[in-house]
Amino acid sequence: MTRDEIEHIIRAAGAILNDAAVIVVGSQAILGFASDDALPAEVTMSVEADIVPFHDPDERKADLIDGTIGEGSLFHDNFHIYAQGVSRHTSRLPRGWESRLIPWATEGTMGVTGWFLDPYDLLIAKYLANRSKDHAFCQAMAHTGLLDMRQLLERLEEVDGTEDERHQINQRIHRDFGME
Repeated sequence: MTRDEIEHIIRAAGAILNDAAVIVVGSQAILGFASDDALPAEVTMSVEADIVPFHDPDERKADLIDGTIGEGSLFHDNFHIYAQGVSRHTSRLPRGWESRLIPWATEGTMGVTGWFLDPYDLLIAKYLANRSKDHAFCQAMAHTGLLDMRQLLERLEEVDGTEDERHQINQRIHRDFGME
C-alpha cells in the first residue's frame, strides 16, 4: 500500500462514518511513521488497512466500514485496496498505546485525521500475533535500521502477558535485529 492509498482509505472511512478521525492499526499503520518508498516491500505489500472507528462501543461502525469499503466491496473492486473495520481489542497492544498514536492529516485525507499506531506498539502487536506474515513484517522492519531494538524491548515490558511469552518475543526481537 502507498501513502496515497492509505489517504484514500482514511478519507473514505471518515466520510462513511461522518467522523473527522479514525485509527489505523495493523501492518499499514507503519505508513504513518515512514513513507512507502522508505520501507521494504514486505512491509507495504498489503492491500488492506485495519481501521478502528473512534467511539464504537457496539462495533457497528466497524461493521459499516467492512460493508462499505471492505473486502469484496465495490470500493475494493474499483481501487484494489480495502479497509477492514476492527475494534480497539482486535490487536494486543502495550499499555498506553493510545497516548502514542501519531496524527496524520494531509491534503489527500480531506479533513479526516488518521491516527496511526506508534511503530513500536505496532511491532509488539505483530510479535504477539505470532503469524508467519507478522514474522516477515517484523524481520523486514528490524533490517531497515529505522527502529531501536532497546526501545522495542522496553515497549515489550508494557504488554499484559506471561513471562514466558515476553521471553519468547524477546528472543525473536534479538534474532530479528541480528543480536543473538
